[in-house]
Amino acid sequence: MSVSPPRLRPVWGGLSLRSAQGVQERCLAFHSATVGPNHTDTSISKEFARNESAMNPDLRKERDNATFKTDLLTYILDGGAEKTQRRREIESLVISDPDFQHVDLNFLSRSERYAAAVKRSAQMIVKMREHGISDPEEIYCSANLLWRELFPVCYCWSSEKIREHLAKCVSFFQNGLLCSNAFAVHNIAFTVQIWNGREHEALGLHYAMFLPTLQKLGDPAQQEKWIPPAKTFKVLGTYAQTELGHGTHIRALETTATYDPSTQEFVLNSPTVSSIKWWPGGLGKTSNHAIVLAQLYTQGHCHGLHAFIVPIRNMSTHEPLPGVVVGDIGPKFGFDEVDNGYLKLDNVRIPRENMLMKYAKVEPDGTYVKPPSDKLTYGTMVFIRSMIVGESARALAKACTIAIRYSAVRRQSELRPGEPEPQILDYQTQQYKLFPLLATAYAFHFVGQYMSQTYHRITGDIDQGDFSQLPELHALSAGLKAFTTWAASAGIEVCRMACGGHGYSRCSSLPDIYVTFTPTCTYEGENTVMMLQTARYLVKSYTQASAGEQVGGTVSYLSEMSQRRLQPQQVSSRPTVVNISDLSSLVEAYKLRAANLVEAYKLRAAKLVEMAARSLQGELQRRKSKEEAWNGAAIDLVRASDAHCHYVVVKLFTAKLGEVGDTAVHSVLGSLALLYALHGITVHSGDFLQAGLLSVPQVAQASQQVKELLAQIRVNAVALADAFDYRDEMLNSVLGRYDGNVYENMFEWAKKSPLNSEQVHESYHKYLKPLHSKL
Repeated sequence: MSVSPPRLRPVWGGLSLRSAQGVQERCLAFHSATVGPNHTDTSISKEFARNESAMNPDLRKERDNATFKTDLLTYILDGGAEKTQRRREIESLVISDPDFQHVDLNFLSRSERYAAAVKRSAQMIVKMREHGISDPEEIYCSANLLWRELFPVCYCWSSEKIREHLAKCVSFFQNGLLCSNAFAVHNIAFTVQIWNGREHEALGLHYAMFLPTLQKLGDPAQQEKWIPPAKTFKVLGTYAQTELGHGTHIRALETTATYDPSTQEFVLNSPTVSSIKWWPGGLGKTSNHAIVLAQLYTQGHCHGLHAFIVPIRNMSTHEPLPGVVVGDIGPKFGFDEVDNGYLKLDNVRIPRENMLMKYAKVEPDGTYVKPPSDKLTYGTMVFIRSMIVGESARALAKACTIAIRYSAVRRQSELRPGEPEPQILDYQTQQYKLFPLLATAYAFHFVGQYMSQTYHRITGDIDQGDFSQLPELHALSAGLKAFTTWAASAGIEVCRMACGGHGYSRCSSLPDIYVTFTPTCTYEGENTVMMLQTARYLVKSYTQASAGEQVGGTVSYLSEMSQRRLQPQQVSSRPTVVNISDLSSLVEAYKLRAANLVEAYKLRAAKLVEMAARSLQGELQRRKSKEEAWNGAAIDLVRASDAHCHYVVVKLFTAKLGEVGDTAVHSVLGSLALLYALHGITVHSGDFLQAGLLSVPQVAQASQQVKELLAQIRVNAVALADAFDYRDEMLNSVLGRYDGNVYENMFEWAKKSPLNSEQVHESYHKYLKPLHSKL
């Protein structure tokens, strides 16, 4: 079946958006202003047609042989055809804008990259203002493309010019660009994409954490005071939590905020070297305010961590304020564009009203009013953790797209003597490396959608005063954040190695994807600690279920377990006859097979939670303290959390198939879901065997079925990667080019290296030539 490649469609035809006429007018105005009125649909489609004619023949064959229509799967990933169309429209607008033409990051210094990131941020604000882009989805696409995917030619700007341009943006926004609802959705969308691509926007934490924290923890008066200047970028904020000596263990943070009732001010201090704030993005050079998490002291008592709005730089000169020592922490593994900073506070006074008081309060006389839940202060972290799950899917999807396309182009060695070299994607070992990761990327995408929906549902309940689901949200976001980032980080590295030596080149983009993504295993909660936090919730739920209490949500299976014995599961049951063209037959076939797999994962999770709880009880019976017992059972507890998260992913991936109406798409997604589940069984076979859920022959059968699924997926591998719909400008990868013309473009890329600007480098005359005369 011929597949219509997503990059070859005319991007202006068939506009079908909400408020289509208004959107089209704004988009056409943007298009006309940036690329000229004569740059029409036809010219775009002809350009794409030229790309089609120059496509690598192996990739063209892969796409022609696919058994499903790529666009239909893309619509499912985006949440509908209209959302896909909208995203593509704005991608085309941004990519064609001459102010945002791509420059290769690899040949720029860190200072140049930071300056470019600031300029890009400022330019985008101006663009949206000038062209009236205020719809949340439009902002989402524009910000995504401009702030994380493309790179403008601006590294020659001076710091003075950058400040002037940013001031111009602020003046454009004095009357407000966005309605509150649009801006709220923009914050969410921004966070979803905040770690996307090869670079990062200078105002990232302003959107991702500063504004959401104001919205979630500020009372009405504080929101009225702070959100308008933050929207107009007069206030540029960051979120200062992590310290030099403490990160994930936030209860041990040392920064203090002591209330002085005589002046109705808080006095903030960094009492030790280890209490210096360390790592916040945008703190080093960009922000003029920070939300600082500090231990609250009033009337002689410490009331734990609370959030405070702290001015750190002069609003006019941008110089640090008295008592504030602030700067950049230096080069890192990645994130070269981001000015991660340090912050030391010495008797910095702020008004009482600068403590965020939607829930907890300090009265003028110093009386402390407790919040309904002590976890509310950590709401922003839970928000970010929920969004990181979706980012795990995007990062892994990019890596898989690059590795699979390159594996279809690369020919190496021989399978049969005397025959042409095969595509390396034909080797079963290559398929075993990449296809389970491809399935994982799809699984995580659907889990990311679920987490976003769950977060907004539960926070909506919280806004109505219902805090009952907060523990579930906290545990689920912590566990899935750890589970998905561990898997994606390891998977990206597998994709890099699957590309051989060329994967090590930065032209592949794989090293950049890895160094950009792998910090997610640490920030917003180190993964092992996150798993242990989830385990604490699981053990508590297990104890409640064992006592006859009903537990719900994702741990409802613990109540089921207490009511029946575990039974061995079948992993291979399937109907005798399946009509591939009949959706109902296909769905039933999958249900019979998948139901047993989901059940096996559920029972594995239940068994491991039970084992962890018993391990913990055993440690306690040896007269150990609770803390020592917890540490003594920590390995079992992490295994239990991992099993719980794995079950949730398998369950959600399976459930998603019930929403798919196209039989061809259902079939290929079903194969991916089965591969994900069966591959997990082979990797964790010891758990299933130990729990008595599967027999040794069944595990062997699962391994055989994984091989069969690899062969089934092989014909659709490139099309499945294409369905993620990443344009070349977003992948920034020579190896992952849509047209597959890898080698010629790799050679052209290498010639651009600054080292090739002159044939004889100055070091030859300075050092090597004199050396010759001395020897």
